[in-house]
Amino acid sequence: METTNVEFQDVSSHHYNFAANMLLNENKSAYETKNQLVEQGLSTDIAGLIVENVEIEIQEAKHEKARKDMIYGALWFCGGTILTLADIGFIFWGAILFGGIQFFKGLINSNS
Repeated sequence: METTNVEFQDVSSHHYNFAANMLLNENKSAYETKNQLVEQGLSTDIAGLIVENVEIEIQEAKHEKARKDMIYGALWFCGGTILTLADIGFIFWGAILFGGIQFFKGLINSNS
């Protein structure tokens, strides 16, 4: 019984990895990826479910990256602004500019 469960997990993980590779690295569409999984012997329903789950995971990862860009961008921008306004003799325009760019990059990516 235990061997069957391990084998099922290996096969399932193989199909998920294959679908992720097709979608991310080979820039294939969901339709093409689903067809490739069906050609490997999966049913249409299971292949569709795998592709859907992988697409959801990809979207969540992109959203998380955009959120981190916004947070770190805001921290750099605020830090640079505070240090500049503290009048310690330097203008931290690099930190302000970098933070602003990173924040807006994250904002744009989170909305797309």
